[in-house]
Amino acid sequence: MKLGFYGGTFDPIHHGHLIMAREAVEKLCLDRLFFIPNAVSPHKTQTRPAPDSLRAEMVRSAIENEPRFDLEEMELNRVGVSYTIDTVVELRERYGTKAKFFYMVGEDNLPALSTWRRFDELKQMVTFVVLCRSESATSYPYQTLHRRIDISSTEIRKRIANGQSIRYLVPDKVHDLIISNDLYR
Repeated sequence: MKLGFYGGTFDPIHHGHLIMAREAVEKLCLDRLFFIPNAVSPHKTQTRPAPDSLRAEMVRSAIENEPRFDLEEMELNRVGVSYTIDTVVELRERYGTKAKFFYMVGEDNLPALSTWRRFDELKQMVTFVVLCRSESATSYPYQTLHRRIDISSTEIRKRIANGQSIRYLVPDKVHDLIISNDLYR
């Protein structure tokens, strides 16, 4: 079994995340891909994302008609900072060592990747896959999926704060959740 794991804040999830996830499923021949929203990112401790339950609901609504996409809430249910190694250890216990794990990493996370907790152990447990959404043709020491998509959660939050439309940047149900819960204003 080939399983993909896509961790992040997903604040909010957007079409760029979903397009790259679809690319990963198809190119890597994944049986399933799990979106894993984190509660407290060790690299973003100064920012407060939208409430966990709303971020989970946004992911759930964005992937509801994708049979190979799943939401995994284990990091949201864990107290404290979300470390990838803890998640991978728990997932290996659940799915066994026969499953092949692919961990999706955004290109913006690469400079700090080697500083992740227990990184040497982690890279023995998963195959890192870099998801590149930029124009750069940089090569990385990891498998790379490249697709130019100029959408970011930061941009979406800024547009909302400035009263601008986010239509076409996020799925309709995610848009409705953002508006109905008055997020990012």
